[in-house]
Amino acid sequence: MTTSVPLRIGTRASLLARTQTGWVAERLRAHGIEVSIEVIGTRGDERRDVPIAAIGGDGVFVRELEQALLDGRIEAAVHSLKDMPTAETAGLTLAGIPVRATPFDALVGRTAGRLEDLPAGARIGTSSIRRVVQLKAVRPDVEAVPLRGNVDTRLRKLDSGEYDALILAAAGLERLGFEQRITQLLEPPMFWPAVAQGALAVQVRAADALTIARVAIIDDVATHAAALAERSMLGALAGGCLAPIGGWARLGDHGDLTLGGCVLDFDATSGAVSRIIAEESAPRGAVRTEAEALGAAVAQRLIAQGADAMLARMRTRIA
Repeated sequence: MTTSVPLRIGTRASLLARTQTGWVAERLRAHGIEVSIEVIGTRGDERRDVPIAAIGGDGVFVRELEQALLDGRIEAAVHSLKDMPTAETAGLTLAGIPVRATPFDALVGRTAGRLEDLPAGARIGTSSIRRVVQLKAVRPDVEAVPLRGNVDTRLRKLDSGEYDALILAAAGLERLGFEQRITQLLEPPMFWPAVAQGALAVQVRAADALTIARVAIIDDVATHAAALAERSMLGALAGGCLAPIGGWARLGDHGDLTLGGCVLDFDATSGAVSRIIAEESAPRGAVRTEAEALGAAVAQRLIAQGADAMLARMRTRIA
């Protein structure tokens, strides 16, 4: 689809965001689409001194990019899909979800490389409540210490001895060329990733048929189906991107789509961690059209096990 009309793509200012957007741009250019990149500041990037929940929760890395789309300053925006609210913004749509990187969290250890080998009292850098609760379930004797900033900043803090280990998204480390720093992949059923972690989303104006067609070229059907299922589950649970909910959907050998979901609860007074898990599969064929129904089905199984009450307690503790 060669065209001389340039496609202006918006990105956050962080190195990871610009790297991810550059990756998307190169794939579009490979199809003959001229691309320019516009850097747009977001509240989430500008306020690194406080927890994300204190800035406003869902959408703190997204809203300014969405406004630039609505204002016509850009034709497309690249987001980390896990940062996006499940409810679509009026007038905007996700036109493409490219092939997913590693969806799991990763431990980056300074001296000990695995969770089980960390010394008692070790300081583990993470600001995600989902990661903190799962860490407490596996190693209640270590300390979760708040951590924000770019990936390279976080690694420098680790190397300087401020932390004994970090928990980060494996995808971000891989995209920045830091995959050699990963000392352990944290995978289900022990450690559940955030919904849509490792996936990128290209958002455009819903009425912009030309841009929708251009972006659809780099859409990956399997990744799109998995992301739809995971986000459908999250939406049915009324959980935002900061809620202690994990999910992982993947295509099986026979083309069926399997989704597992996890909801977490943590009582800081007693140190008790509660966790419920549910898993369902959609039959082979028409996987993409079944994805949202699959997500809703897994959410209902979690709700039947008490997910609503668990999430309500966690929202009260986070507030």
